[in-house]
Amino acid sequence: MRLVDHFETGLDAPICLTWELTYGCNLSCVHCLSSSGRRDPRELTTAECKAVIDELQRLQVFYVNIGGGEPTVRPDFWELVQYATEHQVGVKFSTNGVRLTPQRARWLAASDYVDVQISLDGATAEVNDAVRGAGSYATATRAMRNLADAGVRDFKLSVVVTRHNAGQLDAFKELADAHGAQLRLTRLRPAGRGADVWDELHPTAEQQRALYEWLLRQGEGVLTGDSFFHLNALGSGSLPGLNLCGAGRVVCLIDPVGDVYACPFAIHDDFLAGNVRSPGGFTTVWRESSLFAELRAPQTGGACTACSAYDACRGGCMAAKFFTGLPLDGPDPECVKGNAESALASAGRGRAPRPSGDHSHRTARAPRPRPVPVAIGWGPPAAAPPPDRACDTSPLAGFTAGREEAGRTCA
Repeated sequence: MRLVDHFETGLDAPICLTWELTYGCNLSCVHCLSSSGRRDPRELTTAECKAVIDELQRLQVFYVNIGGGEPTVRPDFWELVQYATEHQVGVKFSTNGVRLTPQRARWLAASDYVDVQISLDGATAEVNDAVRGAGSYATATRAMRNLADAGVRDFKLSVVVTRHNAGQLDAFKELADAHGAQLRLTRLRPAGRGADVWDELHPTAEQQRALYEWLLRQGEGVLTGDSFFHLNALGSGSLPGLNLCGAGRVVCLIDPVGDVYACPFAIHDDFLAGNVRSPGGFTTVWRESSLFAELRAPQTGGACTACSAYDACRGGCMAAKFFTGLPLDGPDPECVKGNAESALASAGRGRAPRPSGDHSHRTARAPRPRPVPVAIGWGPPAAAPPPDRACDTSPLAGFTAGREEAGRTCA
């Protein structure tokens, strides 16, 4: 039996999982998959997070992908990273770089089992800042310099491929190489605030083909995390990876309040499997959830099974279909064979399911959220409980440029 065949029916424990520690973020990226901005006062406490890490150690999970929000705004972030690595759970965390000072970069250089991903969505400030907010390019590249200067090698430059940066792939690769980093490309999904901008930001068919051919030339020199397996239907070669949707089979998501979702890109009640605060914790959710059992059962593939490219693309991304109003056994909305065009037209984007929860800085949805300026230079975090008042849901509560205050105040 092939390894991928074992994965299709699920494993006793996930190989890795994504853990969003907080919805708090100093930015308001227009495509944020979790609609992050403000902290949730129900966030898992430090003790609860450590209990989850203990479970992951017992389950022998290889590593966690920590994100948010901006995970470093949690006062206990570095404490949790250290606790995880001390308990044989590797950590990969994604950050916009806002708190990666030279001192913290040196700490990371001396740490085992920690991998850093700097998020950047434009090889120039003009392209990046239009999506991630004014000043975010400078912040990210400053963090990259700090990591490089501290001797951190093979950290990741993480890029969401959009219509506006798809022509900058060579420039991204050069930027990563110049800092001793590795380029990682991921797919834009219509999740979170990304649902509002997907129509205008997802790559064109021509750009998808160019991306596919570029990735084939790069081989394993550029990471994708299986983001683009739907492009394998183009047929001239296979991209590295499992070529499989691992949702609920080998991966899942834990959100800041402990809810467990089948996929990091499918934060919606339809894909909610349980909560780590429930009896039995994460282990019971992973092994006994009826949702995960359904996902691990044989899948029909629907009309896609009649396509000659089905074995190559396996129908594409579940989350991308769901949030564009397409059936889960139908074609991917970016099907390179064009099989989704009529389905998208009949589905109607206005009737597509909305992502669950909006933690944005603003109080009402808008196609273009207003960016929030960034700053850098905070000192080491002080221990503090999660926010317990409405005023404290700001991700920067208690922080001032250059230092952190011990107390938190309401405006």
